[in-house]
Amino acid sequence: MAALHTLLTFIFFYFVVLNHSGRFVNAQALIPPARFDGFVYKNRLSTGMDSIIIEAFLDPVCLDSRDSWPPLKRAVDYYGSRVSLVVHPFALPYHDNAFVSSRALHIANKLNASATYDLLELFFKRQEVFYSRATFNMSKATIVSQIVNLATTAVGNSYQSAVASGFTDRKTDLMTRVSFKYGCSRGVFGAPFFFVNGFALADGDSTMDYAKWRSIIDPLLKEQDME
Repeated sequence: MAALHTLLTFIFFYFVVLNHSGRFVNAQALIPPARFDGFVYKNRLSTGMDSIIIEAFLDPVCLDSRDSWPPLKRAVDYYGSRVSLVVHPFALPYHDNAFVSSRALHIANKLNASATYDLLELFFKRQEVFYSRATFNMSKATIVSQIVNLATTAVGNSYQSAVASGFTDRKTDLMTRVSFKYGCSRGVFGAPFFFVNGFALADGDSTMDYAKWRSIIDPLLKEQDME
């Protein structure tokens, strides 16, 4: 434990406090993007003072993200217009294909926003195909080609060339990076990770079932009805 503490202290001071010449360095500021990060579920985003907004940070190739999606979707559908959902793609660095799959979501959203969640669910349905072990002997080009085919299934066959070219578009690369940096700026350290009305849930870094979501949202709506 002492050795680990010493190593972490060294890393902090070397990369954060001092640069190679021994001078202090400034942390890189996060430049605000042109639009709010994330994908609005069913294009239903309420901005009123009495709105309830759930933010979910999900990794398309994360098992826990996959398992957390059905109960969350069920809860949001149950409440209808009283609850809004925004999903932020959060590419975990230890999942080999997380970044490229998150980038595919940005590409799909840009081409056909109504298909973004269809693609997310396709990733969850065929997730094992893109696990690190399954793609260990594949080239990056082969993996991207498979993801292009999957994304085309969601957005429509007429978009196949546009989806493919999206992976050479610098903007989609930057959008995916911004999503990750945005999550980090909010204190997100894993996926799934949830916020309700801007506050991180106490157990927001774990898979929650439908009953748990009801136990969180019902009291909030009840309090609003009493005001």
